[in-house]
Amino acid sequence: MLIGRIRPLETRTIEVEGDSLAALQAAVDAQLPDGWAATNVPAAMPKGSHLLTSTATITRMDGVQEIEADDMAALEAKVPQGWRLLSVRAL
Repeated sequence: MLIGRIRPLETRTIEVEGDSLAALQAAVDAQLPDGWAATNVPAAMPKGSHLLTSTATITRMDGVQEIEADDMAALEAKVPQGWRLLSVRAL
């Protein structure tokens, strides 16, 4: 028997700006819903501007569940569309 941990595979993008990298990160953190984390915050400075801008990617990290199956193929078949298999352990 195998037990797999799965979670939703959901990402969003948000637009932020600030006068420093720390300000960009703070702007992203202020918009994070519970259970989400910033996974990519690329910084750019548009020509003629003094502000940094970013199209940040945030990823859902909550909603972890466990599924069970007799073998790996059956376990992978049980992973719903839009979900990711995080880990597998034998029971």
